[in-house]
Amino acid sequence: MQYIVFTDLDGTLVDHDTYSYEAAMPAINMLKEKEIPLVFCTSKTRAEIEVYVDELNTGHPFISENGGAIFIPHDYFDVDYVSSRSTKEYDIIELGTDYNLLRNVLLNIAASENLSITGFGDMTNEGVSKDTGLDIESACLAKQREYDEAFKLDGDEKDAETLIDQIQANGLNYTRGGRYWHIIGENDKGKAVNILTQIYRKQYGEVKTVGLGDSLNDYPMLKTVDVPFLVQKHNGKHDQKITDAKVNKIEGIGPVGWNMAISGLLK
Repeated sequence: MQYIVFTDLDGTLVDHDTYSYEAAMPAINMLKEKEIPLVFCTSKTRAEIEVYVDELNTGHPFISENGGAIFIPHDYFDVDYVSSRSTKEYDIIELGTDYNLLRNVLLNIAASENLSITGFGDMTNEGVSKDTGLDIESACLAKQREYDEAFKLDGDEKDAETLIDQIQANGLNYTRGGRYWHIIGENDKGKAVNILTQIYRKQYGEVKTVGLGDSLNDYPMLKTVDVPFLVQKHNGKHDQKITDAKVNKIEGIGPVGWNMAISGLLK
């Protein structure tokens, strides 16, 4: 049986506060030893994900910006698949909506509904760094968005309801991660995982997919995979909005829980 592991990054494989994946290294090394693909599926940008790809020397496809696009290294698969475009490094399957369109819709909603919204596009590198705890270089990479605008809403639940109604009225969607809201198009993590899984099936035949996340924006991915795991958030609790009994809840925060889930699965 060929396993394929899909994982969220922030708050799951990497610590919410320190951005460290050190606690997950035993399980990461186990995946490498067993030659099991580790596919990042996150709200992070391509530029941010490439840092983890390089540091962990994974070399596998990855999914950026809540399913906005799938990046497949050239010659990774032997089978045919349809891509949207190619670059020097990747074949890219685009599922998301152009970032500038998303930004314009969000700005219009904020102005017309008098909502206090601050997106990454409104912030400097220094502002993103201060808000996220990322260093300046990482904050710069986080601002290189293509298919998803991350933002904060300063308001109450009534404001949140208004925002959701207006996003949907514009034919767009939203999701809420561990830190930010995201305005997106028709994409989500589950759709991207399903497409990439089909390509893996063409390559390997039978595969068993594993998914790991910590927040509601991971649920589309967790619904799609064969073996879903939900790790505890940084407050030591599981996301209470995920009530699906099929999702395995791990008693471990972030990368600690991630390590427990993968180690337990593969032993």
